[in-house]
Amino acid sequence: MSHDSGRRIRPVVRRRDFLRGVGFAALGLAPLGVAYARAMERRSLSFVHTHTGETLSTVYFEGGAYRTASLQRVNHLLRDFRTDDVHPIDPRVLDILFDLQVLANRDEPYQVISGYRAPVTNATLRKSSGGVAEHSLHMQGQAIDVRLGGFSTRNLRELALSLQRGGVGFYPKSDFVHLDSGRVRFW
Repeated sequence: MSHDSGRRIRPVVRRRDFLRGVGFAALGLAPLGVAYARAMERRSLSFVHTHTGETLSTVYFEGGAYRTASLQRVNHLLRDFRTDDVHPIDPRVLDILFDLQVLANRDEPYQVISGYRAPVTNATLRKSSGGVAEHSLHMQGQAIDVRLGGFSTRNLRELALSLQRGGVGFYPKSDFVHLDSGRVRFW
């Protein structure tokens, strides 16, 4: 700090710079605050499956525990609709969806493009599209492709990246975001 006649001269902080700094700090703390706040709360999600037209609204976590019956309903909705195979969906994927919904301040249903994929479905899709991974986490019930009603997929992607939990893929031409509970990465 500079001194002038024994008085300290304080650096001038412009309001815009201050608010920008506060905003970035809040973004950095948001995932921690969300994780802490949701530890014991009631968590619910709503879905509309874009291929089957099926809908589901369910409380999947309450009283500090996942609700088995609700998870089974989620597993059924997110089944491979091509083969009708049902597979357990990793609850961490649901928690990512819940946290994103909170951060986006939305209660509209997620529009599901793809949940679980049987290996035969994944192989078929892989032959017709370059965007399908050979060892896709969809086959383990650890991935979902979604949109959030009334919220841009670009903004959903940005929020998902800020969580730093699992993989985040952005497909702007098809207008969906891939989310998974694997290692942190993005494309």
